[in-house]
Amino acid sequence: MKKEQIALINRDVSWLSFNDRVLQEANDPTVPLLERLKFLGIYSNNRDEFIRVRVATLMRMMKVGGTKAAEILGGINPEDLHAQIQKIIIAQQERFYYSYQTILKELELHGIFIINEKQLTAEHGQFVRSFFHDEILPALVPIMLDNTKKFPFLRDNGMYLMVTMYKKEKSEKAKYALVEVPSDIVSRFLVLPKENKYILLLEDVIRYCLDDLFFNFEYSTINAHIIKLTRDAELDIEQDVTKSLVKKVAESIKRRKTGEPVRLTYDEEMPEETLAYLMKRIRLSKDDLPIPGGRYHNFVDFMRFPSLKKTELRYTKLYPLTHPVLKPKTSLLKIIKQQDVLLSFPYQSYHYIIDILREASIDPKVKSIHITLYRASKNSKIVNALINAIKNNKQVTVVVELQARFDEEANIKWANKLHEEGARIIYGVPGLKAHTKLFLITREEQRKIVQYAHIGTGNFNEDTAMVYCDHSLLTADSRITNEVARMFQFYQDNYKTGTYKHLLVSPFFMRKRLLHLIANEIDNAKNNKEAWIFLKLNSLTDPEMIKELYKASQAGVKIRLIVRSICSLIPGKEGLSENIEAISIVDRYLEHARIFNFCDGGKEKLYLASADWMQRNLDFRSEVAVPIYDVQVQNQLKKLMEIQWADNVKARILDQDQQNIYANHPGKKVRSQNAIYHYFSSLVSPAKDVVPQEV
Repeated sequence: MKKEQIALINRDVSWLSFNDRVLQEANDPTVPLLERLKFLGIYSNNRDEFIRVRVATLMRMMKVGGTKAAEILGGINPEDLHAQIQKIIIAQQERFYYSYQTILKELELHGIFIINEKQLTAEHGQFVRSFFHDEILPALVPIMLDNTKKFPFLRDNGMYLMVTMYKKEKSEKAKYALVEVPSDIVSRFLVLPKENKYILLLEDVIRYCLDDLFFNFEYSTINAHIIKLTRDAELDIEQDVTKSLVKKVAESIKRRKTGEPVRLTYDEEMPEETLAYLMKRIRLSKDDLPIPGGRYHNFVDFMRFPSLKKTELRYTKLYPLTHPVLKPKTSLLKIIKQQDVLLSFPYQSYHYIIDILREASIDPKVKSIHITLYRASKNSKIVNALINAIKNNKQVTVVVELQARFDEEANIKWANKLHEEGARIIYGVPGLKAHTKLFLITREEQRKIVQYAHIGTGNFNEDTAMVYCDHSLLTADSRITNEVARMFQFYQDNYKTGTYKHLLVSPFFMRKRLLHLIANEIDNAKNNKEAWIFLKLNSLTDPEMIKELYKASQAGVKIRLIVRSICSLIPGKEGLSENIEAISIVDRYLEHARIFNFCDGGKEKLYLASADWMQRNLDFRSEVAVPIYDVQVQNQLKKLMEIQWADNVKARILDQDQQNIYANHPGKKVRSQNAIYHYFSSLVSPAKDVVPQEV
């Protein structure tokens, strides 16, 4: 039986449109100049991950062929989609390099010059050569390609200089060498001395010193061009159930480093004969669509571009704000027992999360701490607090998700460390990613057990909390804490899914409950009652959920969507979705929170969630949405949502044509992230004892 076709925007095309919004930030003259350079780095990093995962998956589908691939892709065959993606990426890349050149010219107006090796003065040249011999040469391993039968392995996303050497006699064939640029060992940016405004990139330092590197060869001309190979990075470990999960993940990481080539990017100035030689040696054909690029690649490094003491070219640094209820030198557990507390990052300080775990770790009445770890920071204070709790004889149980893409190695490290200290480690759930952001503190009070829960939209990662917009609910409401305890019981036993009256839990109940909430709005609209839905998500791709939103729109339900990234739903289409409006906000922070609000005849059902509306979240991950019962917290979340909906500076309208037109509705200019910070600052004064962070 043929599946019903639903009007959808392809998820990969929609994601590329999101990354185009990131590129828009690099082009925005109102964004500080060094921040625009940073957005180029974010765009580049996003694109590389997209190619490593999504394009790699598509290429595997192309090899397999058949009608199943087209069905999975929503009716488009993988070859056509691959061609469409390549066309979009190449067009975006042209805009990318135009943006970079524009930024370079504007930097020069501020006395900052990114120069190449041909522009060095004699004095600077001497400094560069000395730096090369002291810091770079020991890390270089040049390979003469004509002497190798097998082409050397190219690291995924590593940068290499393809060196071409010519003799005076043109009749002799050119010789080739390969040099890896050691940007993981030496900083990508060399700030030249004295004037502190000339910057040379690492690959240009090497180019300047090629004659020192190949001094024992008699060549009259040596040039070098950057190349980068992107490899398939998708995990594929689910089929082997005989090995331990830790071992499978460790092996999958090794495979990732040697995955199949997905894309070759090269300097478009590279001579044709050099490119032809390279393609032949790495066994790629023109059908593999090598991507011509500029002189420089791996712009992700530009996210760490030196500040050069030019503070006016960065966003103004602001203090994270204190919470009006959480007073210093006061038990946080005591406050949370009295009322629910909402924390909103990065506007409010993340130290409260660490403080509550630290308090629990030394409180003699606390018996246990349960927590889920999906992505932890490099130097995790969260983990340190848990270790402290273990040393204070608390029972600590940690659910570690080993399949958090690109964080697997770090998670294995933390799991091993916690295990060595005495924590009970649970490696997720077979067949499910544990994507919840939960902790549960159990305390004995007057011979009774009282529990305190955290349910959040963001990871327990103090680094990303400085740039991701997320919310954390802290509560001692037994309606919620009892069900959070049930979640941890499920992680422990797996076979006890439990029943949940309050939490929406996937993959067991969330989809069904959400569909019921939508159906309720449809019924209310048909009965001429007030009916609306207001959602904030990272991604909206699930066909069934989109189909029901279309039905709701056709029934007269007013639907507002704030979707940061992928939106497969087509808003505002006559006869289908004319009652649906959608925007996307891309600004200095990554919008990461998920909030669901349903009118419910005026009673309003409001949820914070870890889950997006994607099939993987609703059917193949362990996720939680928590109902907000506290009226003050409800009002605060609704206030934040309305501020974002009013954004007419950084909000883009989502439509079928993926135009990314800025919302420009009349009235006072509202830049929602700034407005939200000012809203919170009106409640309290900045925490003077906290180090400034960029907000």
